[in-house]
Amino acid sequence: MDRVTPSAFHQGEQAAQERVGVRDKMAPISQRVFRDFMPEQHRELFTRLPYLVVGGLDGEHQPWASLLFGDPGFITSPDARQLRISARPRPEDPLASLLTVEAPVGLLGIELATRRRNRANGRIAQVDDGGFSVAIEQSFGNCPKYIQARMPDTTTPYPASDTPSAGRRSDRLDRTTAAIVDRADTLFIASAHPASDERGMANQGVDVSHRGGPPGFVQAEADGRHLALPDYAGNFFFNTLGNLLLNPRAGLVVPDFASGDLLVIATDARIDWQATDDRRFPGAQRLVRLAIREVTHLERAMPWRWSGPEPSPYLPSMARY
Repeated sequence: MDRVTPSAFHQGEQAAQERVGVRDKMAPISQRVFRDFMPEQHRELFTRLPYLVVGGLDGEHQPWASLLFGDPGFITSPDARQLRISARPRPEDPLASLLTVEAPVGLLGIELATRRRNRANGRIAQVDDGGFSVAIEQSFGNCPKYIQARMPDTTTPYPASDTPSAGRRSDRLDRTTAAIVDRADTLFIASAHPASDERGMANQGVDVSHRGGPPGFVQAEADGRHLALPDYAGNFFFNTLGNLLLNPRAGLVVPDFASGDLLVIATDARIDWQATDDRRFPGAQRLVRLAIREVTHLERAMPWRWSGPEPSPYLPSMARY
């Protein structure tokens, strides 16, 4: 009898892999990819970044995503199983209240300029006025596909807003926030799954991932209450889609590199596996359809400007630059 290779993927990820016919192929790969510590090259990347993508989970199992900023070195790694982040979200950011001791958290260290990205998921070990520390439970790398490369200009701040906002909240997109979605070429999506798997795997909790494409790759419907997000061919881990099969909610953060604003969006999510003929999304393997629950518009949330994008070479037929 053939021996079945155990998989580090949880049941949602395995179900997504089964649907596209790659589950058996992915099981042995998982044993090599996922670690309960950060390799030295992952630690090095995190500690030189001036920004960090963070995902959290509220009491209603709604994931949230946002971005934190600081001078290079605001993230440190005391050892291979710890990260210290010397920054906190703005008080009006929905993520701010979720960063409590023992809370699950997903981290994405992504260097847009070089298209390097690494994931680190775990639980918050300590919180103080200056930031928080994370005990790492899972670490793994990601491929550079679909990242629109750009360089932060940390010496040039965005101009101050004439009408500063404490974070406008709504149950839908308005004209301003819909325009931010329309010109977006980058967003980050947080997802989560129940921590009740009988195997007790360390890869449970919150995850946050990158999505990218040409401006317009994510579509806002006319009612302002729905989004359509394409899913392209990738590494077949299905971390996000696997989570959504178990907990069909997602949190988005959409950076507006033109203004420095962030959109933080809570959604209900549904995977459309039969959407490959949608002409709005050439090359998409499937769509994630998102019903908006809440939108928070954080004005001037990014502290400095960015260069223009260098389109991903994996999307030559879709570029609209």
